[in-house]
Amino acid sequence: MKKYLAEFIGTAMLVICGCGAAAAGAGLVGTSLAFGISLCFIAYLFGGISGAHVNPAVSIGCFLDGSLDAGDLGAYIMSQVFGALAGSGFLKLCLVLADEDRKDLRGTAVAANGFGDETVLGINFFSALLIEVVLTCIFVLIVLRVANDSSLAQFAPLLIGLGLTLVHLVGFNFTGTSVNPARSLSAAIFSGTDALAQVWVFLLGPCAGGALAAIAYKKLFKEA
Repeated sequence: MKKYLAEFIGTAMLVICGCGAAAAGAGLVGTSLAFGISLCFIAYLFGGISGAHVNPAVSIGCFLDGSLDAGDLGAYIMSQVFGALAGSGFLKLCLVLADEDRKDLRGTAVAANGFGDETVLGINFFSALLIEVVLTCIFVLIVLRVANDSSLAQFAPLLIGLGLTLVHLVGFNFTGTSVNPARSLSAAIFSGTDALAQVWVFLLGPCAGGALAAIAYKKLFKEA
């Protein structure tokens, strides 16, 4: 039970810090750093308890890699989704309670992902899906490699946090960067109709990317 609670709290922290920065207007660099730094500290806090996945795509990668069993996979994903909902719900409450003039100016969306008119570059759904698959694959491959190399254990939280910062820097203007289905689902639920209509891309893409990362990791680093 302790590891599921760690996943719940850790995912809520990631959403509050990362999506909170985006919702507050931190921009590309600020939001990317917020996600990366928060994951770094989450890994230091909860890595020894649950592995600090805080992301269904990472859990899927670990399951396919053989380091997470099927029972834990389902419980981890449920904990992550509920944690993300708690984090997005907190942000939504803060935005709804803001001054009316500020709400009219900034709105009350909680950093949902998107494509087309919902993003800076206006890419279509196929491009958004491809970007999410590739960026998630890169991130989860970093996680699997770092987490399974004992020589990197001391620096693992920092390296994984930097990995998340990197993919956010790349993907922010394309899709808002998901690479995390729980974060995207919760943000879409609390942001409204347009985000919910597009959220399937940010569920499918990261899950596929996590699976590809596990396959690549096993081929590159496990098979003789």
